[in-house]
Amino acid sequence: MVIVIRFKRFLAVALLLIATVCVFLMLHEKNQYENLVYKTMPVSSELTEVYTPVIKNIIRARNKAMLDNDAESIKFMYDTVKRYGIWAFEHEQKKIKYLHSWAAKQGAKFTDIDSVFKIRWVKEKDNKATINFSEITEYAYEYENKQGVLNRLRIATYHVMDIAVEPDNFIIAKEWYTDPFEDSLSPQSLNTEDSKNFILSREERDFSGLNERRVKAVEYADLYCAAGPDERYFFQYNKNYKNYNSLGGDCANFASQVLYEGGKFKKTSVWNYYKNDGSQAWVNAQSFKNFLVSSGRGSVIVYGTYDKVLKLSYKLLPGDIIAYEKKGKVVHISVVTGADSRGYSLVNCHNTDRYRVPWDLGWSDKGIKFWFIRVHY
Repeated sequence: MVIVIRFKRFLAVALLLIATVCVFLMLHEKNQYENLVYKTMPVSSELTEVYTPVIKNIIRARNKAMLDNDAESIKFMYDTVKRYGIWAFEHEQKKIKYLHSWAAKQGAKFTDIDSVFKIRWVKEKDNKATINFSEITEYAYEYENKQGVLNRLRIATYHVMDIAVEPDNFIIAKEWYTDPFEDSLSPQSLNTEDSKNFILSREERDFSGLNERRVKAVEYADLYCAAGPDERYFFQYNKNYKNYNSLGGDCANFASQVLYEGGKFKKTSVWNYYKNDGSQAWVNAQSFKNFLVSSGRGSVIVYGTYDKVLKLSYKLLPGDIIAYEKKGKVVHISVVTGADSRGYSLVNCHNTDRYRVPWDLGWSDKGIKFWFIRVHY
């Protein structure tokens, strides 16, 4: 009996150690992939030419599957025999489901999804190719009671994809990218009817009376969001500032730039960017929100879950700030830049890079709370 008990204890400890090692290896591998996204590497023009049509076909197929709400149509592109291939497919499956769930909540329908992309580098080894590419996806949607009036948003994503090279075929074996919908992919049903009826009852808003500082703040946010209307600035941040994406995120840094460069707010001893580095209040989402409110440069319009803040979201003006709180901590900052054909507020931000995206798209988890902050220009 003693031997059996000891064996069971030994087995439990062994299983715990194995699980710990597996988690460590997975996190280590994920971190390696994250670092690859931001590492500059020489581009092989020959390999880029080979894999450009491959990536183009993959993106085209995934966009069609998303538009048609048909994840099964792209399952054949993934190595679903191995776990990383399965995970990659299941992620796209959840993403497609979420996008259509969000549209139903809005009373809207996506009418077109298209992308442009840029391959940054390709490496080949044995029968595998690793491809680092950037993609800007444009989504067009219309409201069911305002058909023919298209609203367009853009999101930039940065990918590292492993492709298994087989005879006359390419299979996705693994993929990592910062997904703009990551915080909304857990199974849940969005409260569609109440939200839908309210959203569909709203009208387009007129922002022609904005003061000059707000206008300039929005112009800066559009220019340097990396997915804006000027194609020359696709995937481009303002090079006068450090990119903090590999250091935890660039959203607060971007919002600080918008207020300083565009909105002409003066730096302070607390909120400052100096010698290629920003202060805590400049680069950290929680600290940025706290500074904005405590300094009097901003005031809270409302704070709470989606159901609580939805109606007051129509009070937001271009140049205002939205802070996204998860588990009691602000984890993201975006800048309001306009509104769509039903007056629904749109935002720009970094990581992931968004241009004129509905303020809650990608933030539908019930545990997320929102801070709407009026900025006093």
